[in-house]
Amino acid sequence: MKLVALIFSLSTIIISLATPSSCHSLALEHGLTFSIFPLRLKSGLGGHYIPETSCSSWRLGVEAHNIIEWTSIPKECVDYVGNYLLGKQYREDSKAVTEEAYKYAKNLNLIGDGKDIWIFDIDETSLSNLPYYADHGFGVEKYNATSFNEWVDLGTAPPLPESLKLYKRLLRLGFKVVFLTGRPQSQRDITLRNLKNAGYTIFHTLIVKDSTEYNGKTAVTYKSSERNKLEGKGYRIVGNIGDQWSDILGTNIGNRTFKLPDPMYYIS
Repeated sequence: MKLVALIFSLSTIIISLATPSSCHSLALEHGLTFSIFPLRLKSGLGGHYIPETSCSSWRLGVEAHNIIEWTSIPKECVDYVGNYLLGKQYREDSKAVTEEAYKYAKNLNLIGDGKDIWIFDIDETSLSNLPYYADHGFGVEKYNATSFNEWVDLGTAPPLPESLKLYKRLLRLGFKVVFLTGRPQSQRDITLRNLKNAGYTIFHTLIVKDSTEYNGKTAVTYKSSERNKLEGKGYRIVGNIGDQWSDILGTNIGNRTFKLPDPMYYIS
């Protein structure tokens, strides 16, 4: 036992003193691989340094709604966020959410009166704006309404594959789908066209934001109010899915909510 302990101690000392390149070679010999973007110390909002905080930890804080009211991702996390969104992990995380949503939905006994609805957000839920954000630092650049609206007006946003699959499954189960978005009335027609071209061809309604009624109001207030109107018409919100916490917080949120990943921006 003493000999084993001595060998373990010496191995620990050798590894701790080894150079990064030698550690990398050692790992490869044992079949281990490293992340493309290794964890590093990052800075917080406003350039404030946060010791021992990695980009993956920052993303966890965002998704758990512990980090709120942020206006852009830390500049040091551009590579990390880009790698996450363009790599397979984003798709796998999205799939984990939508598979759980489907598992919940398929075990329900719908009344069959056409009043059971499922609410879908649009941006980063039904449609992906990754082609736009890939050209704008994956969220490191602060939101620019002019350039983003120009992108929306093209009407070429692709669907999120996992969300489109869930949408089709829900239709087969007998749900009515309602799209509830913060996009303005002026973008209603192009959004309808984009949704249909992306594969969302059948749905109950598309609700866009009335700038007069909700001027200066938060997304939580707006979406809560519109969900309340739906329930006032006798609809039952059985499910609700979005990429922002503001999609699933507030009142009349539905029987169950599902949060898709989005480390690019925050909407209150």
